Amino acid sequence: MNTRERFQAVMNFRSFDRLPVIEWAAWWDKTIARWHTEGLPATITDRYDLCRHFELDIYCQGRGRPQTPKPKSHGGSLISSPDDYDVLRESIYKPDMVDQELWERWASFQHRGEAVLWFTLSGFFWFPRVLFGIEQHLYAFYDQPDLMDRINEDLLAYNLRVVDRICSVCTPDFMTFAEDMSYNHGAMISYEQFERFLAPFYRRIVPELHKRGILVIVDSDGDITVPAAWFRDVGVDGMLPLERQANVDMANVRKLYPAMRFIGHYDKMVMNKGEMAMRKEFERLAPTAAKGGFLISCDHQTPPGVSYRDYQLYLALFREYAAEAGRQSRISQHLDLAK
Repeated sequence: MNTRERFQAVMNFRSFDRLPVIEWAAWWDKTIARWHTEGLPATITDRYDLCRHFELDIYCQGRGRPQTPKPKSHGGSLISSPDDYDVLRESIYKPDMVDQELWERWASFQHRGEAVLWFTLSGFFWFPRVLFGIEQHLYAFYDQPDLMDRINEDLLAYNLRVVDRICSVCTPDFMTFAEDMSYNHGAMISYEQFERFLAPFYRRIVPELHKRGILVIVDSDGDITVPAAWFRDVGVDGMLPLERQANVDMANVRKLYPAMRFIGHYDKMVMNKGEMAMRKEFERLAPTAAKGGFLISCDHQTPPGVSYRDYQLYLALFREYAAEAGRQSRISQHLDLAK
C-alpha cells in the first residue's frame, strides 16, 4: 500500500498492510533544538524534512484560519463589544487565505499516493475565544449571545470559502476543526450551550465537507469522552488527540463510539522512560488499532524531555507494532471472509 491507500484503508475499517507511522503535530522547537545537539543534522529544521529524515508517512497540513493580531497576553482579549468586532472584522477574513501554489504541489504528491493531505479550520468554540479572550469568552455565552452568533456566522461563511478554494485544487483526505473545548475533567461548556451556540454551525458545514468526500475530525485537548457524542451527533467523523494525561482511555472510547475515527493517544510522558515503558504503551493501544479507525500517534507534540535516541527507539518500536497491527488486520479480514 502507498501512504494514501494505507490511510484510507485504516480510516474506513478495511484491511491494511501496516499502521501509518506518523506525527500528526509538528515537533516542539525546543525538542528539535535539543536533537540538533544529539545527532540530528543542523540543516534539518522543516517539518516535512524531519518526516523524511525519520522515514515517516507524510501527512501535509494546510491552514485556513482568520488572521488575527496577537493579544497583549496569553488568552487576552481582542474585543469586548460589537463595535470592537466591527473594527476588527474588516481585516481578519482575508480572501487570500489559501496558498494555491502550495496546494498544487501537495496535490501532485497526493495523486501519486505519496502523501495524505489535510487542512485545519477554526472551530466555533475556538474562534470566539480567540477574539474575546479565555475568561470573557465564557461570560459571552450568557452576556453577549447575539455577538457570539454573529462571529460564528462570519466564521462559517469564511470557512466555506476556504473549503471552496482548497477543493478547487484537490480534495484533501481529511480536515480538522481546532476547538480545544475540553480540559482534563471534560467539556468547558454544557451540552445545552453546545446545542445553542455550536451545533447549528456544525450542522451547516459538515454536510458540505462530506459532499466533497472529506473526513471531518475535531481537534480538542482534554477529556473528550462525553463531548465526542455531541460532535458525532452533528455529523463529525472523529476526534484527536485523545490526551492520556486527561485520563482518556481508547478502549473505552472505542466501545462508546464504534464507528468514529481517532488519531493520537500515545502517552508522550513515557517516551523518555525506556523500552519497556514504551512497549507497554504500544501494547495498550495496538489491539484497538488493529481493528481500524484509529491512527496511533503522540497525543500531542513530542516534548523536549525526549532525547534524539529516545525518539529513534520510539520509532523502531512503532514500526514493529504497526506491522503487527497490519498482520492482525489481515487475519481478521480473512476470518470474516471465511465465515
